[in-house]
Amino acid sequence: MSKYKILIEPDPILRQKCEPIDIVDDELRKLMRGMLETMYKAPGIGLAAIQLGILKRVVVIDISKDSEKKNPLFLVNPEITFKSKKTSTFEEGCLSLPGQYAEIERPAECHLQYLDFHGKKKEIKADGLLSTCIQHEVDHLNGVLFIDYLSKLKKDMIIKKLKKHKKEVKRVVV
Repeated sequence: MSKYKILIEPDPILRQKCEPIDIVDDELRKLMRGMLETMYKAPGIGLAAIQLGILKRVVVIDISKDSEKKNPLFLVNPEITFKSKKTSTFEEGCLSLPGQYAEIERPAECHLQYLDFHGKKKEIKADGLLSTCIQHEVDHLNGVLFIDYLSKLKKDMIIKKLKKHKKEVKRVVV
């Protein structure tokens, strides 16, 4: 069983903005370890604290393949400082939108400033899958989901499916 329960769209919490973190302490590190455990078990490659109902600007990411050594990134107060004009398209999914995928076009590269697991200020330049994942997770911190980049019709269809799935999950047959 996962450490935390992942919220599913259309949960209104997912549309809120997260608050910045003042200090990286043992309590926050415990949260980040739990987020990572939850993300791996889901399984996923990125998870924002808001997806667990925690309105803090915290993200965990690990794009390593199953056969590779784990290489998690812990991002506290991540801030994208640059996005390239060149774009790339990836089929995105989301742990808060189970079973739903869509091709999303985003800037191909981004630069990021953040605090790491120990509270040290860091910067990275990302491209490819890592860039897409960073942008996807930072969007979460601002109450934005990947379906917000789709047409209203496609977005509404996905939300309708998720609402129906939520109702089916709550049904009990004895």
